[in-house]
Amino acid sequence: MAGKKHGSSEAGDNPADCLPVRVFDWGHPLDRAEPFIAALGPDPAAVRWDLDAWPAVPEAGLEEISQKYAYLTLTVNSRDLYQDEPSQDHAVHVYARDRNADQIARVHWLADQVGGRLTGRVELAPL
Repeated sequence: MAGKKHGSSEAGDNPADCLPVRVFDWGHPLDRAEPFIAALGPDPAAVRWDLDAWPAVPEAGLEEISQKYAYLTLTVNSRDLYQDEPSQDHAVHVYARDRNADQIARVHWLADQVGGRLTGRVELAPL
């Protein structure tokens, strides 16, 4: 942060004393993730995208899911959301309401869209 505010390197503050950093921003396309990942180098971080909804995917038997249950988190240089499991790659965490125990199909469908695969586990989490 420029200037004399707390956390400014110009004010002589140690940037490490201001970690973790949380940035909330809205309405940017997914391609903004690539410069973010490049800037991190080997350091861990996480980025979350809140979606308008999960779309219906009739060919996979998936219904639309409302915005409340539709988001993704990209963990960079880490396998888990809290950056406790360092990794040299990245992981995408998919959140979807699993009312009918059918959303594992959505995870597989999403992975197929980008040439990936499910490598983790399915977990129930309170929202």
